[in-house]
Amino acid sequence: MSAHIIEAKGAKIPLVGLGTWELRGRDCARLVEQAIRLGYRHIDTAQMYANEREVGEGVRASGKRSEVFVVTKVEPGSLAPAALERSVKESLTHLRLQEIDLLLLHWPNKGVPLAETMGALCKVKTMGLVRHIGVSNYTVALLDEANKLATEPLVCNQIEVHPYLDQSKVIAATRSHGMAVVAYSPVARGRAKGDETLARIGVAHGKSAAQVSLRYLVQQGLAVIPRSSKIKRIEENIAIFDFKLSAAEMTEIAGLARGGRIVDWGWSPQWD
Repeated sequence: MSAHIIEAKGAKIPLVGLGTWELRGRDCARLVEQAIRLGYRHIDTAQMYANEREVGEGVRASGKRSEVFVVTKVEPGSLAPAALERSVKESLTHLRLQEIDLLLLHWPNKGVPLAETMGALCKVKTMGLVRHIGVSNYTVALLDEANKLATEPLVCNQIEVHPYLDQSKVIAATRSHGMAVVAYSPVARGRAKGDETLARIGVAHGKSAAQVSLRYLVQQGLAVIPRSSKIKRIEENIAIFDFKLSAAEMTEIAGLARGGRIVDWGWSPQWD
């Protein structure tokens, strides 16, 4: 996995990570540890997932902390400066790590001026609590504003991306700021597994439909963080670097994008 990274402003983000949303308790810790043993070097969690303790336990149990890129996110109710700094320190306590490799703002919050949030986000980096900072679920307009306000490099925008959703506008905007794109829900919460087009393409490569979905994104230079509670699936999700989709296959998969957004809440921004 060492060669399979995306670089952005000094951050080296492994292209395939383990998403941990909905993973809980000892199962979560065990899956994180086993994923790292299988070759994962990118583990994604968040304050909203309520599993930072277990994720940290799994990372430490692997014995490979220095090799693992650990990501967590500040929940949207903690974006005022004092609350953000406090929450980051709480995350470090839960994870039992000396620093967080990448800290993201999980969702924008219209109730807190972005200038204040960006100031606090940059401060925790200069304090040495985190190595890199970024955002999640940011639109083109929010990316422009955030990058103008930030005094430290923003390295990533984590967004929903899969074959059923055209995110070309925000991907282009993210890259225009020199930031990496990390795709969550990259197999559309399981929808890709039963897709006839992806399955047919997979047969030609000896791969599953889900692996084709992941490869489609990675081949565009996007990092992916699929989540699974099954070891077999976790092992499968990382085995996507031994085949390549043709230009015709990439075009055919792109044709599946017909507006299939999955993650959309009352607090979501006005999507591009």
